[in-house]
Amino acid sequence: MEQSRSEHILELAKELLDDIELSRLSAESLLLKASRLARWVGSDEIKYWIKLEMQGYNASNEISLKYMGITGRWTDKSANKGYWGPLAQHEAALEAENIKLRTITTPDTSGDWAFRVMQMHEQQLMATSNYISILSGIKSRVLAQIHNFVSEIYYEKEFDNLSESIFEKYKRDVDTLISAHCGNVLEQIPSVMSRLADGDTESISQALTTTRRIIDSFADSIFPPTDETINIGGNEVTLGANKHQNRINAFIHQKIESKSRKTKIRQNLSNLYDRVSTGVHNDVSAEEARALFLNTYLLLGEVLHIGSQKPLPQ
Repeated sequence: MEQSRSEHILELAKELLDDIELSRLSAESLLLKASRLARWVGSDEIKYWIKLEMQGYNASNEISLKYMGITGRWTDKSANKGYWGPLAQHEAALEAENIKLRTITTPDTSGDWAFRVMQMHEQQLMATSNYISILSGIKSRVLAQIHNFVSEIYYEKEFDNLSESIFEKYKRDVDTLISAHCGNVLEQIPSVMSRLADGDTESISQALTTTRRIIDSFADSIFPPTDETINIGGNEVTLGANKHQNRINAFIHQKIESKSRKTKIRQNLSNLYDRVSTGVHNDVSAEEARALFLNTYLLLGEVLHIGSQKPLPQ
């Protein structure tokens, strides 16, 4: 349902951008469509402003007065005079004035009245042209405001969808690898998610305890305990049952050559394990606990992706 809602918003925003940029709809139809988008994702201010554009402005509301200025409607702000009508009314007047301008012809006159007639003709042309300019300016500013609103929604949703698709693909890959190599880890994840959703202190502590066990189980799955040691960076590292971080680092050491990547993963693992272990006994917010679990999940995925590569020659 959430995905359907997101797709609907993205599709509607894309249609609106095309409607504005290709001049496909009248002002009234455009506002009705923009109003539908605003009901889904718009702020209270945007929703009220679109309502003003459909029904007309007023002098008693702060948002109304604000957008009178933004859309260039004032003729004399100090006297509270301006174009208070809805956009559709101004669009209709603009069309009428354009027709009027096209029908105004230069009078064919001569004699004593010729100068006065020509002067009146020029004044009529100027008045009509000025009126058209004002109405065109109002319409242009309104369309620009709608375009800005719709553009922000469209590109935000495009980015959200891209992020979701990237993460969902990565999540499927990681879940498949976890299931294939350490299925018992995958079985513990729903328990963590459930406790994190509760959000109370005890549940968060239990979630972090399970997260630490997930790291330990992960180490046992990819590199079982052994009495042997391994040389990493000139140090002999023990690989016993309680040396979970050492065994994960040994696994990584055997799989990749890049020293910088090994160091980054080792530091991330060490910091993560310390924070998870400390959080079991100290107050940790729900947001931090979720971040720790997500970091754990991403780390397991990175290590398993490394494990899926061909082993380095010994």
